[in-house]
Amino acid sequence: MHFSGLDWAIMAAFFLISLGIGLAASRQAGTGFAAFFLGGRRMPWWLLGISMVATTFSTDTPNLVADIVRSNGVVGNWVWWAFLLTGMLTVFFYARLWRRSEVLTDIEFYELRYSGKPAAFLRGFRAVYLGVFFNLMIMAGVALAAIKIGGVMMGWSAAQTLLIAAAVTLVYSVAGGLTGVLLTDLFQFALAMIGSIWATITIVNLPEVGGLSTLLAHPNVAPKLAFLPDLGAMTWKELIPIFIVPLAVQWWSAYYPGSEPGGGGYIAQRMLSAKNEKHATGAVLLFNTLHYALRPWPWILVALASLVVFPDVASIGERFPAVAASKLGNDLAYPAMLTYLPAGLLGLVVTSLAAAFMSTMSTQVNWGSSIIVNDLYVRFFNPTASERRQVWVGRLATVGLMVAACGLALAFENALGVFTLMLQVGAGTGLLLLLRWFWWRVNAAAEIAGMVVSFLVAVAFSVGDGFGLESWAQLTVGVGVTTVAWIVTMLMTPPTDPAVLRSFYEKIRPVGPGWRPVAGDAPVATAGDATASLLSFLLAVVGVYSVLFATGNLLYGSMAVGLGFAAAAAACAIGVARLWPSLQYDE
Repeated sequence: MHFSGLDWAIMAAFFLISLGIGLAASRQAGTGFAAFFLGGRRMPWWLLGISMVATTFSTDTPNLVADIVRSNGVVGNWVWWAFLLTGMLTVFFYARLWRRSEVLTDIEFYELRYSGKPAAFLRGFRAVYLGVFFNLMIMAGVALAAIKIGGVMMGWSAAQTLLIAAAVTLVYSVAGGLTGVLLTDLFQFALAMIGSIWATITIVNLPEVGGLSTLLAHPNVAPKLAFLPDLGAMTWKELIPIFIVPLAVQWWSAYYPGSEPGGGGYIAQRMLSAKNEKHATGAVLLFNTLHYALRPWPWILVALASLVVFPDVASIGERFPAVAASKLGNDLAYPAMLTYLPAGLLGLVVTSLAAAFMSTMSTQVNWGSSIIVNDLYVRFFNPTASERRQVWVGRLATVGLMVAACGLALAFENALGVFTLMLQVGAGTGLLLLLRWFWWRVNAAAEIAGMVVSFLVAVAFSVGDGFGLESWAQLTVGVGVTTVAWIVTMLMTPPTDPAVLRSFYEKIRPVGPGWRPVAGDAPVATAGDATASLLSFLLAVVGVYSVLFATGNLLYGSMAVGLGFAAAAAACAIGVARLWPSLQYDE
């Protein structure tokens, strides 16, 4: 590909601005742990919400959507659209509780909720399992997408792409901490959305595609357009993996980055850094609305257009012979379509993809290094470490995570494969993560059993090549085996120390009957109106899906149906706004 001087100028300006933001935040970020990893707990809801959605707008996400649409049609996106249910549960039931806990990391939660050596072991185990192992898989998936984009659009080798893409991210992440990450996320998200939408309009109107109406009527595209399953035409074998399992099992049972049941990972980090409980709740609400209602359609349209230009994987390989055969796949279709963009816009879009990569990687390394510092180094090795020493250990951990993730990326092959692997590894732990806030009997032994068994099941399926089962069946089996394992373990092991349970209850004040044996004469829980929370959750879910379907129908030319969904979305928004005052918060 040929990049003009304008393209290179746009990319250079972006990198310089990102570096400048990170360096500007470095002085304040270096004062201590809370300043570096939590922004001093003074972050506003809108900045946190945009940062969350910028993080999920990673380089692998449009590639993943392209893979899904080309393989299973638009309806295949329910494999991740179903996670909206998880997200809205976090908004209305868990965000306030996370902020109220006042822990420094989501891993520190374990010694707030559980007691004794099992709690300490769980904290250390989870720190390694999530903060290092799982985090590296996420980052490697993002780096894999960068490799594919660099190979297709720049002609770079994998090593060249990773060296260039990671360097700037590493500098501002090490310098500015979470504040630098949040501020660069704001800039990067705006750029990424402009690039995504502008590129989509240009691609759909390419001569090879012929415009929106011609695209939708193309024989390669028309069978892929439905975003709700055709129950009359689809077989059970088709429905189960792409619709039934995601909505019936996956959303509540699987631990997936950005959609952790009950909140976790960088989502928890953002909630913990909010000014107060209202800002924590508003941040997650904004994130879920933008993530599911605003962003999918540009990616979907490009994926559909790719079916016209590149009807199969072989045609992509023919166009880009320099790409290694092991890296060829449907997920390569998205960057392949971007090669048709004109000068100027090409630079903007490549820069927007770099922004997507940087926002995700900077968040993941900041969150992972916060766990390495707080839950490994300080907790087990140097409890008296000064605040400044903690910051420097965090900076070193940031470098280590980035280097390890780039190395691991070379072993992965496609975005959908990484997505499926992460779902399987966390299968079955979701229900436990939801219940631990609202049921006193959940203990540390149950969490340890859930993690160990889910991992062993994933390894068994990997070694045994799935034992002849489809990926959805592997997920379902993993959920069943893991859920039974942690429930049996919980019932066969002693409960958490009563004093710790009482302390947790008085601090968090969870609602519902699950804490009745612990509450005794403690003050009545005031975490909010449970009925208002439930109604708000239902309205928010319906409202966001309505926006998603309204946009799709309007793009497809179904004006009446699209306007009907738009009206439903507006009614749901009004309902949530009226219920909002009924949700009680600590100031």
